[in-house]
Amino acid sequence: MKKYFVFLSFMLLMHNVLAQVLLDVYKKGTVKLVPDSEYGKDNQWDKVFESYYDTLYNAHIKSPIGVRKSLVVMPDGSVVVSHRYKDFYSLFDPAGKFVKEFNLKGSSGKKLKEVDQIQGIINNNFYTDFDNMGKSICFDFNGNYVKTLSVDYMVFQSVPISNNKIAVAGWVIWKDRQRDLVAIIDYKTNEHKIIWDYFYVTKGGNFVYTESHGFKGTPIPKGVPIGEGLRPQIAFVNNRLIIAIPGSGDILIYDVNGKFISKEKAEWEPKYISVQEQKESKEKAIERVLYDIEHKEKKGYRFFPDLATQLKDLKAELENITTPKPLPMFSNVLKDSDGNLLFFEMAETEGGNKFNVWIYQEGGKFVCQSSFVCDDFDLIITPSKMVFHNGYIYSLQTLKNAKGNPLRLVRFKVTN
Repeated sequence: MKKYFVFLSFMLLMHNVLAQVLLDVYKKGTVKLVPDSEYGKDNQWDKVFESYYDTLYNAHIKSPIGVRKSLVVMPDGSVVVSHRYKDFYSLFDPAGKFVKEFNLKGSSGKKLKEVDQIQGIINNNFYTDFDNMGKSICFDFNGNYVKTLSVDYMVFQSVPISNNKIAVAGWVIWKDRQRDLVAIIDYKTNEHKIIWDYFYVTKGGNFVYTESHGFKGTPIPKGVPIGEGLRPQIAFVNNRLIIAIPGSGDILIYDVNGKFISKEKAEWEPKYISVQEQKESKEKAIERVLYDIEHKEKKGYRFFPDLATQLKDLKAELENITTPKPLPMFSNVLKDSDGNLLFFEMAETEGGNKFNVWIYQEGGKFVCQSSFVCDDFDLIITPSKMVFHNGYIYSLQTLKNAKGNPLRLVRFKVTN
C-alpha cells in the first residue's frame, strides 16, 4: 500500500511538472518559435499548396487565398488542412508528410460541393464551419457524411466542449438591431441553449449598445460600439467554457452545461487609436470604395447605389473624427496544450504579438506576459493558423525569402 501511494504521488508530481512546461517558458520572457526541420521535410510545397496562388478573392489587392487556409490537429498528431473555396482537404501524417487530398462525400457516396472548412472534432467526427444558412456538416475521418447540425443564426466561432456538445458564438441581424450570442449545441439532438447574449440597435447607420439580456440570472457586461474584433471569443479549458469580450475585457466562466460560475477581467490598460490614425484608416477605406466604383464603371455598370451610399457615409465619418478611439482589449485568444489561454493584445506595430497568459486556477488569473518571435517565418497568429498539440505549435505560415510557394505546414518547438 505504501508503495502504491509513493507511486501515485510520483505520478501526480510528474503531471504537475509536465503541466508547467509551457508556462515556465512564457515566464522567462520572449518565446522563440523554432521550426522542426524534420517535420514534412520531403513535401513538395509548390504542389501540396498550389492553390495558394489562386486569386478568386481580393485579386486587386494581391491577397492570395493561402491566407484563408486553416488546419485541425487530430488526436494522433495528424493534420488536416482545409482549402477554403476549393472544397477539398489535405491530410498530413504525424511526421508532417503529405498523404493525400480528399473530399467530403454525401450519403449517396458522391462528392459534395461548396463545403466549408473543418472547424473541429466532435464525437470522433469532423465538423465544418456553420455556413451562411446556419448548417454544419459532420463526417468521419474518411470523408463520409454522418449528419448535419443546424442553427437559425450566423456562427463565427465554435469549439467542442465535450464529446457531445459544441459551444458556438454567433449573431443575428435585423433591420434595426443586432444580437450577439453564445450557445451550447447538443451534437446528438441538435438542441441548443443560449447562455449569453446582448443587443445593439441602429442609430444613424451605426450599431450602438442599448441593452443586454441574460439567462437564469447570468450577469452580462455592458457592450461597446460594434466593430471588427469586438465580438465575443470562446475557449474550453479544464472543463470550463470561457467567454472573453474584447471590447470590455470581461472574461466569463461557465461550466459544460452553460451554468455561470464567475467573471474575471483583463488586467492591462486599453490602447487607443489617435485621431490621425483614424483619419488615415478612413481615407484608405474611401480609396477602396472609389476603386470598386471605378472598376464597375470600366465594366459598363452605371447603377451601384450601395457603393455611393457607403462612400457618402465614409466621407461624413471622416469629417466627424475628433477624439482618440479605444481599441479592443485583445485581438485573439489561443489555448495551448497545457490548458493556458494566451490573450493577444491589439498590436501597436506591425508584427507585434504581445500576449498575456491566463490560467484557470482559483477562479482564473493572469500570471505573466510574453510574445512570439520567429526568425524563419512571417507569423499570422489566429486560432485557425496556430494550434497547440503536445507542447508543439502546428501552424500554417509563409517562409521568409522562399523560392516558389512560401506557404508551409510547420511544427514549431516552443522555447526561449
